[in-house]
Amino acid sequence: MSLMLCARSAASRIVNISHSVRRRPRYFSSAVDTDSVVSAPSTANDEVTVTTYSSRSSSSSDTPKSYPLSANNSMKLVDRLLQRTSEMMDPHAANVIAFSGGVDSSLVAALVHRAFNNYHISYDSNPSITQRRGSLQAVLGISAAVSQTQIIMARTVAQTIGIELTEVPTSEGSDETYQRNDGYACFVCKTHLYSTLENVANTVMKQQLELRQQLNDDQQQKDDAYNSVILYNGTNADDRTDPTRLGLIAASNFQVHSPLDQITKDEVRAAAKHLGLPNWNAAASPCLRSRLAMGVMATSEHLRAVEKAEEFVRNVLNIDEAVNARVRMLAGGRAVVELDNSILMDTSHHQFSGDDSEESWVARSLRESGFEMKCINEWGFKSFGGVRGFKTGSVAAMPEQKIMKK
Repeated sequence: MSLMLCARSAASRIVNISHSVRRRPRYFSSAVDTDSVVSAPSTANDEVTVTTYSSRSSSSSDTPKSYPLSANNSMKLVDRLLQRTSEMMDPHAANVIAFSGGVDSSLVAALVHRAFNNYHISYDSNPSITQRRGSLQAVLGISAAVSQTQIIMARTVAQTIGIELTEVPTSEGSDETYQRNDGYACFVCKTHLYSTLENVANTVMKQQLELRQQLNDDQQQKDDAYNSVILYNGTNADDRTDPTRLGLIAASNFQVHSPLDQITKDEVRAAAKHLGLPNWNAAASPCLRSRLAMGVMATSEHLRAVEKAEEFVRNVLNIDEAVNARVRMLAGGRAVVELDNSILMDTSHHQFSGDDSEESWVARSLRESGFEMKCINEWGFKSFGGVRGFKTGSVAAMPEQKIMKK
């Protein structure tokens, strides 16, 4: 059966959605200028270098690869993105960005914010009410799958952009299909999220229409004609090659707009850098559910376990948000730490000898910190399976065999 039919089958099991509204950086990639991450947009003489650490292919190297892009080309890229975003955006509609604080949705928020503010539409009868008939806000869905670190980052980026941020609880955690984590969790999660975002937008539109009751009837009829919702997400061209992203089907079902779907992740980072976004070179930050292997229940306890473990690993190893670091929960509750190979192969820490000479500095640091005991005694893991190189993507992949049987 086709993927779409399988997704619809999963959708039929979704429960009703509750629409509730309302240290110094250490390990960086060599490309990161720590003093310019939060600086103003690049000048014409600057060169942006984007670094990636890994590939979806298991045979590829995790050695950092640089993709230089001149500031002039970055400017042209941003101009092209602004043009594309402006064509999608309606200043009279309720424009809502599915915002996570990651670099993709942050760039979209910056683009839509700029495009929206390029429109200056005022009412002759009462220009003080508003310059536009529509609205704009970034919405962050809050659940156990979103770490506190990510929430803080989202707030910081929204403040940098100057866009209104609304934090809304989402209810995918109570959905049995999501909890089973059998390959459809991403689709279920995004369906809940986009439904909630639509509800937020409808609430805002209702409030604005009530505010404009003081306008004359002719103007009110014009406003009613623009009573629409436009949702945006940060899907880029690279995302569309990932077969595990069933959330893309949910986005299609809700007709979500994707201003970045024609550019790569490297171009996303270059554009974000040019616009001065503080997270332009931060490592990918998918939801905590992506750390759970297929079949490991997506419960708040399991999600909290990987969040606590990852926070501990970053603190012990003194690594910054630009480095990929994951704590996976595999079958049987086994914890596995994943790190960029550039960190695992760092020889500057091999200053010990004797029986420990064959032990990596990462394994040694975790052992001395009591990481394994904390995993078992404090966070709810059953065992610790060691350290391995990071590979991008979810460990709860799409259940291809199950799809074929349907």
